[in-house]
Amino acid sequence: MNTNYRMNNQKTFFVKGFLILILGICSAFSCTKNDEITVSDPVPVDTNGIVPFGNRDIEVWITRPDKTSLLRQQVVALAFGVHQNQLPAITIDTSLTYQAVDGFGFSLTGGSAYHINRLPQSQRDAIIHELFSTDSGCIGISYIRVSIGASDLDASVFSYNDLEPGETDPDLSKFSLDPDRIDLIPVIKSALAHNPDLKIMGTPWSAPVWMKSNKNSIGGSLLPEYYSTYARYLVKYVQEMEAEGIRIEAITPQNEPLHPGNNPSMYMTAAEQLEFIKFHLGPAFQESNLKTKIIVYDHNCDHPEYAIHILNDTVARSFVDGSAFHLYAGDISALTQVHNAHPDKNVYFTEQWVGGPSNFGGDMKWHMKNLIIGATRNWSKTVIEWNLASDPYYKPHTKGGCSNCEGALTIFSSVSRNVSYYIIGHASKFVKPGSVRIGSTMPFNLPNVAFITPEGYKVLIVLNEGSNSQSFNISQGDRNTIATLSGGSVATYIWK
Repeated sequence: MNTNYRMNNQKTFFVKGFLILILGICSAFSCTKNDEITVSDPVPVDTNGIVPFGNRDIEVWITRPDKTSLLRQQVVALAFGVHQNQLPAITIDTSLTYQAVDGFGFSLTGGSAYHINRLPQSQRDAIIHELFSTDSGCIGISYIRVSIGASDLDASVFSYNDLEPGETDPDLSKFSLDPDRIDLIPVIKSALAHNPDLKIMGTPWSAPVWMKSNKNSIGGSLLPEYYSTYARYLVKYVQEMEAEGIRIEAITPQNEPLHPGNNPSMYMTAAEQLEFIKFHLGPAFQESNLKTKIIVYDHNCDHPEYAIHILNDTVARSFVDGSAFHLYAGDISALTQVHNAHPDKNVYFTEQWVGGPSNFGGDMKWHMKNLIIGATRNWSKTVIEWNLASDPYYKPHTKGGCSNCEGALTIFSSVSRNVSYYIIGHASKFVKPGSVRIGSTMPFNLPNVAFITPEGYKVLIVLNEGSNSQSFNISQGDRNTIATLSGGSVATYIWK
């Protein structure tokens, strides 16, 4: 920022900065800059989501790789003006609009629910409020993913229709949600009390073993004679969750269908998933008048042809809302490849882990670049990180399940907030459901994404991918402001 500009604006910012500084000092008495804070301490965030200082001012929220700032609002806002300089520019174009956003959040695994549900009530209420509410001290998670039956981050494998070896139950008379009534359902209900608009995606890791070719929780395929039974199993899941007051926004037929080595897991080719949806799941949802969306694939970006194959079928695609992706293999641009093949169908990003112990700066940079920025710039309506909570030993998990999946929270004697909490928080707090991605240019080393919210706020998320501090312009129309971001840091900018 040049000297004349700084001097001309010093008086303008003085009163504003003084008042904000007083608020910051007050906040310091109830908050700590350490990421390992107990759940009784509110996270230093604003009131009611977004409250800009003035129509021309830009709020700035920064997380630094050394953790000296963790989703913390800067004391002085930026202001738009007309500044001549040679700095790189991120130019915002509100006339270029792309996909609407459904939300940002985490997978609420059975293990996550177990840990949250065993906190003392005051702590449990506080952390659920912080995660899901849009009030002060909250990050406003708007989308979660849950497993239909067990995932590998449950303490043990189960389905909602487990039988003795050799038994079958084609009428599903023994179907029961009871395994989820201990922890998962109570935590979901509490989250919905803080955010009634929370969207929930359900995903099975496996069908009940008696429906499978190998009669095992690991691998195997769904037997064709049970396609209709399994479709009714998924219908019953949606209906019985609805009876619990929990609306399932969407399901995917199978988590990671090309990875049969997890526990639980089930192999399902694109041809098999097409047949299952076309002749069984789609008609069953239609006959039951379910509004829950069917989303295909739900696996890595290295096989976009899987989703395209299903969407190419005229009948199958009539039942399908879109396709879902992970990024353990492939490139995030695969989402655009699928979007371009079927632009009338939606794209979702539904899972990415942080391996423990995490590297805060490195993991933040990779996830911000590839997911928060990369997935949304490639048409995704969601970004869902894997695993909301674990203990310090990354438990629970099934035998053979992920043994070092770090949660966004580590819950033990207190609650620690880990890197994915801040990755998601930089988006979920400000980019509310119904926001629309808008145009923004991409200068070297400054990957970014921009949105306009239903209330008309512009939200820009920027990563400084370099190791050195970088100044740059944020430009909209004939106005610009000069921002500076230290190496490896991420910032969210908000203005009206």
